[in-house]
Amino acid sequence: MTGASRASRPGRVPTPSDRTAATAHIPGTLVPVSTRENPFGQVLVALVTPFTADGEVDWPGVEQHIDDCITAGADGIVVTGTTGETSTLTDPEKLRLVEVGKSVAAGRAKIITGGGSNETAHAMQLYKQSERAGADGVMIVTPYYNKPTQSGVLTHFRMIADATDLPVILYDIPGRTGIPITYETIVRASHHPNILAVKDAKGDFAEVSRVLNNTDLMYFSGDDTNVLPHLSIGATGLIGVTANITSTPYRTIVDAVNRGDLATATAEHKRVEPLVAKYILHGLGRIGSPRVRLPLVGPEDSEAYAIETSLEAVRDVPGADFSNFRPDRNAAAGGALPKVPGTTR
Repeated sequence: MTGASRASRPGRVPTPSDRTAATAHIPGTLVPVSTRENPFGQVLVALVTPFTADGEVDWPGVEQHIDDCITAGADGIVVTGTTGETSTLTDPEKLRLVEVGKSVAAGRAKIITGGGSNETAHAMQLYKQSERAGADGVMIVTPYYNKPTQSGVLTHFRMIADATDLPVILYDIPGRTGIPITYETIVRASHHPNILAVKDAKGDFAEVSRVLNNTDLMYFSGDDTNVLPHLSIGATGLIGVTANITSTPYRTIVDAVNRGDLATATAEHKRVEPLVAKYILHGLGRIGSPRVRLPLVGPEDSEAYAIETSLEAVRDVPGADFSNFRPDRNAAAGGALPKVPGTTR
């Protein structure tokens, strides 16, 4: 089997020798750092959770949306993450999202469960249940609100990773959790056999490079604007929000980087703008309601106008036809209270 054909195998991070063989005559080639097997995929969607107008999970809508994302090029789906409004989902809803994801994916994409909890015992229980429900991996967010020390953060990660045999992605998003995962903590966590990757929403590229140079961790870009910069320094893939609308351009970017074609990746990167997923998905007729659960609320008129105007810059994005975009500001207004409160503490 040639280096190029090995690199094309789904679910595997191309090795430096793979890319060297595939791109020997292409200027501006990109070489990855991690050479470990990738159990997550490369184009992962941070899935929105479609709700009905009264705030209940729209299960047929969930099934259709997952299928749309995979058909457009995603090879991984992250359910119950921040974009999926994990803080207002009940544990039974989170587990059913895993089950539905596995059923719809039918082997075409990995199903990763996100969210977790800032209570270690609760997170351990939830991830054990997610494993039984069929999850292919877990994403552990830094404990939020209670602001533990880095020793506490590391213990939280290790205990959860010990509680399941699933591969783990650590989620570094200090803007939401209040604390970062420091370089030292990431390196120490990397020695755990189940901790294989980091989703980076911190944007410290010097630290990302340093971790990639000193560990075998994989990195996933957690900020849509930073996908290509992350990939260019050796990241494995992305966990994207705008990919809810179309995964196609991100598939093009990742595939171009895999073969060392920086020019194509850059050209596609310039065509993509971060977009507000639920409002646009509803305007495109892709989900039945743009409703979010309180305390989140839909965009106000000025915000809706800004979203609608932003579409003018992305009308030629592959996989998304905005010509029939029909926004409904009234449907998006406010937020909903579900019948059963969520369980995140």
